[in-house]
Amino acid sequence: MANNQFEHFSFKPFINTAIQELGFKKPTEIQEKMIPAIIKGESSIGQSQTGTGKTHAYLLPILQKIDPERNEVQAVITAPTRELANQIYKEVLKITKFSEEPITARCFIGGTDKQRTIDKLKNQPHIVVGTAGRINDLVKENALFVHSAEMLIVDEADLMLDMGFIHEVDQVASRMPEKLQMLVFSATIPEKLKPFLKKYLENPSYQHVQPKQLSAEKIQHVLVPLKSRKKINLLHDMLISYNSYLAIVFTNTKANADYVADALIEKGLKVGRIHGDLSPRDRKKMMKQITNLEFQYIVATDLAARGIDIEGVSHVVNYELPSDLDFYVHRSGRTARAGLSGVAATIYSQTDEDALNKLEKMGIEFITLDLQGKEWVEISDRNRRKKRVKQTDDFEKKARGLIKKPSKVKPGYKKKMQRQIDTMKKRERRLNKKK
Repeated sequence: MANNQFEHFSFKPFINTAIQELGFKKPTEIQEKMIPAIIKGESSIGQSQTGTGKTHAYLLPILQKIDPERNEVQAVITAPTRELANQIYKEVLKITKFSEEPITARCFIGGTDKQRTIDKLKNQPHIVVGTAGRINDLVKENALFVHSAEMLIVDEADLMLDMGFIHEVDQVASRMPEKLQMLVFSATIPEKLKPFLKKYLENPSYQHVQPKQLSAEKIQHVLVPLKSRKKINLLHDMLISYNSYLAIVFTNTKANADYVADALIEKGLKVGRIHGDLSPRDRKKMMKQITNLEFQYIVATDLAARGIDIEGVSHVVNYELPSDLDFYVHRSGRTARAGLSGVAATIYSQTDEDALNKLEKMGIEFITLDLQGKEWVEISDRNRRKKRVKQTDDFEKKARGLIKKPSKVKPGYKKKMQRQIDTMKKRERRLNKKK
């Protein structure tokens, strides 16, 4: 334990062993701020971006508080997607396996045999992880007893709200003790989430970790102009040129995801897809195939930008920009993880200018490249025309200021004045070039 900085939390020995085995050396900022409050039993809100260590910010202190001798549910962790629930469950097991006294955890998600799950619940687990809908179903069936649980964790709460699952979380919470410790973790805290928070959290500890920068240092943000080309053909040529280890192509709708995936498959690429219309069985199969690297390319909606951790993504391509620009950050954050470098490319046209300007104001620095044949060529700044127009306007304003307007206007005055302005503008340009 000499090389890590978790000692001051005074975790149980098995948790310290797990931390060492997981290779954690130093708590992240959200962990440093949240762990003490959670251990004290305070309800807390943790707001930080994806990839900041939120999961272990609540798992480590929760496991510290579990009493293995109490054979009842003590903590409930809800997630918006099955994939995220499975990921959290696996992280729980990576820690509990070091406990000398058995700590039991179960994962409950849709798309599995509910009756078989009910039959196995004769022994209640210490920790419940799952999707809000399936946990709520099991509670209503009187198969899962959450009245004994003192801790409820709502992970990716804003995504939970977007996907319409906050109602199920509310129903589960209403069956839990009045003195409930609720932990809410989210990248954003939208206004529509606040009534739910107010209902269950009285004077919560609130920690907001601002990202040190909007996106990872090693992401190259690339803009590729569509011009007069067919978008699907340009996308195909980009993917071939990149020859990615693993690339995710993002679309805004399920219909577009299917269209892009089918078109790329027709062109001979190995393509998987992730979106909300896949059946539970197909989603599970798809995630397994992706983990086994059966696909070089994945076409996805924003479901994959949040809550699903896919390792080894070298390239992210925005087939279209997200309507909610915060998702640009989540999408690009799928690459350049664990200190690796990555590329986030966006196919753009004139209609995307406003969105691109907003992203630049948010701190994203783009370079503009074009795929000409099989070569990537850096092209002029897409804003050069705007800058030129502004410069011309500045010349015009300056020239008009230098020309004295006569007190009496004679015929042909406007033409004469315009000639003088044009002469002044030419002189200004020559002077600027010499500078």
